[in-house]
Amino acid sequence: MVLFDSWYASLANLKAVRAHGWPWLTELKANRAVNPDGTGNRRLDAGAIAESGTRVHLQGYGFIVVFRLVSTDGDTEYWATSDLTMGELGHQKYSELAWGIAVYHRARKQHCGVKRAQMRAARAQRNHITCVLRAFLRLEQHHTVTGLSWGAAKAGIIRKAIPAYRAASTFVLSSTA
Repeated sequence: MVLFDSWYASLANLKAVRAHGWPWLTELKANRAVNPDGTGNRRLDAGAIAESGTRVHLQGYGFIVVFRLVSTDGDTEYWATSDLTMGELGHQKYSELAWGIAVYHRARKQHCGVKRAQMRAARAQRNHITCVLRAFLRLEQHHTVTGLSWGAAKAGIIRKAIPAYRAASTFVLSSTA
């Protein structure tokens, strides 16, 4: 099962995944055009999509199953899959996996700086990403051992590092004024 969020759910990407023969699950935007009952295309949020899944025709793609989820704060999400036999439990299992993947990528960005590589050479970028992965694994190990969140662990490291650097700094910055 290929899992991805709505940012990557373009028609071209859905067709590319299908061309490889892989099933997929993704979140769709509420304005995607579907034909739920053979009467014509309309927005997802304008049709009667069930929580247990509704088989619809996605414009330009073919038949898919769409699940409608309403959160406690009233927000509605639409999850779609190419697996026409998937039920509500299968959808729940895979959407939880997708959420875990999203949390992992967010943590790499927020706590480990994966997007802060300011170099263009491919080798330097690969080195940066490798260091980010190592840093994330250390944060995750620290979280597992101590129960501290990634943010708290990072803040603890910085709180200790700054005074230690100031006490033993070998670099002196000259005044710019």
